[in-house]
Amino acid sequence: MSRDTATGGAVSSLVAVKSIDRSRTVHSVRAGFLAACCTVGLLAGCSSTDAEPAAEQPASTNEVTIAVTPTTTTVVDPGTEPRRLLAFDTAESDAQNIDLTTTSSVQQQIDVGAAQDFSSPELTVPLSASTADAVSEEDASTGATRSIDLTIGAATSPDEGLTDALSASEGSTARLAATDSGAITALHITPADAALDTARAAIERSFNAAVYRSVAFPDAEVGVGAVWTIDQQVLSGITLNQRTTVTLRALDGDRATVDVAITQTPESSVWNLPDNSGTLNIASYTYTGSGTLDIDLTQPLPVGGSISAGGDQMYTDPDSTTVLRQTVGDSITWGDR
Repeated sequence: MSRDTATGGAVSSLVAVKSIDRSRTVHSVRAGFLAACCTVGLLAGCSSTDAEPAAEQPASTNEVTIAVTPTTTTVVDPGTEPRRLLAFDTAESDAQNIDLTTTSSVQQQIDVGAAQDFSSPELTVPLSASTADAVSEEDASTGATRSIDLTIGAATSPDEGLTDALSASEGSTARLAATDSGAITALHITPADAALDTARAAIERSFNAAVYRSVAFPDAEVGVGAVWTIDQQVLSGITLNQRTTVTLRALDGDRATVDVAITQTPESSVWNLPDNSGTLNIASYTYTGSGTLDIDLTQPLPVGGSISAGGDQMYTDPDSTTVLRQTVGDSITWGDR
């Protein structure tokens, strides 16, 4: 997909949210009754970085950079007069304190077998965000003009085991490379020295979901009622074409309220499984979502709102009658603290 010079680059994923992207992961299940005993991959996220680690080992202190796919923004309706160009100007703002809460549910069934639950626990990540005008050479190459620096507070979850694992992640940092239009072009995460891999992966899922649910403004003047689309690809085992349709519901000074509608469609009708373990036909695929975000152009992150999405998918084995069904759902919520 070509880069939109108006938005200045890519919105990915973290949230990309894995989307989110919805934030999704690739799990594997062994379909032993298949003649070839091939591995069937379970798609449950926006990025392969969502895969759960196998052991509770301290994470690397090195910064992790998560690739972001480019976006194309197209104005459908400029809205009513008066119209103006909407762009972020956060250089003079104080640190923003906001909570990011994400959920992800995945239910899978093979033929008439028992349903399996691969859902991730709800996670609330307190964030302190500030903006710097200087960007690295690497981020500048993606079209970024500013850096959103994030410090992670004491993250929590209804899952007590995950909350315990998260305690060592307090003080971890992250950085979003962004354009003045709001497009996210890169995501960097630096775990705290003692952070455990389970906690690190959960935080990465949340950021991926937030990135894939972010909103960029067009490079044209718009007014209340304006509608524009944001097209991007979500890479998660299957390449998905995601379209986000944004409607400017209200505009009061620097405060904008936008309604968001999301659809995803697979680019191909065939899923090439990881590690050359075969293919599945995509028999049906639905995934839609909607929500509302409150955006302050003087703040680096949304100041409120939520987006929920979900759908059903069915995959078939080209060499047998085996059918894999999935029902997925995810949400992100921004809230002041």
